[in-house]
Amino acid sequence: MVEKLTPRLQKQSTFMREPLQVGLKLAATLRFLATGNSYPSLQYSFRVEASTICKFIPEVCKAIIAVYKDEVLRCPKTEEEWKEVAARFSSRWNYHNCLGAVDGKHIAMKKPPNAGSYYYNYKGFHSIVLMAVADATYKFLYVDVGAEGGASDGGTWSNCSLHDAVEENRAGVPQPEPLPNDDQPVPYHFVGDDAFALRTWMMKPFSHRSQVLRERIYSYRLSRARRVVENAFGILCHRFRCFLTTMHQHPDTINLITMCACVLHNLILIRYPHAISEVDREDPDTHDLIPGGWRTDRHLQGLLPLTGHHTQKDAKDQRDYLSHYYMSPAGAVPWQERMVVAP
Repeated sequence: MVEKLTPRLQKQSTFMREPLQVGLKLAATLRFLATGNSYPSLQYSFRVEASTICKFIPEVCKAIIAVYKDEVLRCPKTEEEWKEVAARFSSRWNYHNCLGAVDGKHIAMKKPPNAGSYYYNYKGFHSIVLMAVADATYKFLYVDVGAEGGASDGGTWSNCSLHDAVEENRAGVPQPEPLPNDDQPVPYHFVGDDAFALRTWMMKPFSHRSQVLRERIYSYRLSRARRVVENAFGILCHRFRCFLTTMHQHPDTINLITMCACVLHNLILIRYPHAISEVDREDPDTHDLIPGGWRTDRHLQGLLPLTGHHTQKDAKDQRDYLSHYYMSPAGAVPWQERMVVAP
């Protein structure tokens, strides 16, 4: 990393002083991301003034994003790329035509000067929102960071560039295709929770009040696929514990820190795909959920469930069709009824 980052971070020597080594800047930045330690604390660890650390951490984050983002965090843009994502969801999570799992989290921050209530969220603290789409292997496919915590959670997603691209048919999403062992074309779609509006391209579970076995089974199958984004956020916070603190930086700096951590998250998963022990797992025989280590730790606050939003009839019809499919011999898995608790 030092070699790749040096052209962007190395300063020129002057008669007054020698510049800080790129390796030291990178080490201090990674320590901050991993621990959330304050700048004065880092000052004692690295023998560099806190004011200097305050200046170079955003520079290092910006350099990491510039060097690695296009390589490790690039949203699919073609039908072939989206189909590769869907194939991994089918093989790993038995959920088909899935483009990714969507979720958002609030990142706590100190109230910025003169910000009023823009960043004050429904949980009672100031924050910015991190929206993300995860693939079947816990990597981020798309990240949007920087929306004010005071904005409505539903509005935050609808203002994301990916949302607009899908709505306007600019995202390269494949045409509808039949599910395995079936002949009815079904749109490719994302999966989310109650924070998102039901659309033909965004499926979510049925209401928790549902008493119909078919609906509960579909909710289980969808939620099983959607857990990847919960676990992606869990891994992110477990490795980069700066997110478990209240950040005191300027919002623009917090945006850089967050995007940098998401890039590093993907870089680690690509280079060391088996070096994750904190994710949820399933018992190979019973498929019972074994909670990941991150669930016992503090974690980021989620989005508020969406209420009072009109649901499109074709989206409801599609979800009903999917619920019948996953209940049928064509789409069922042997253990699903046992996993659904009777009302």
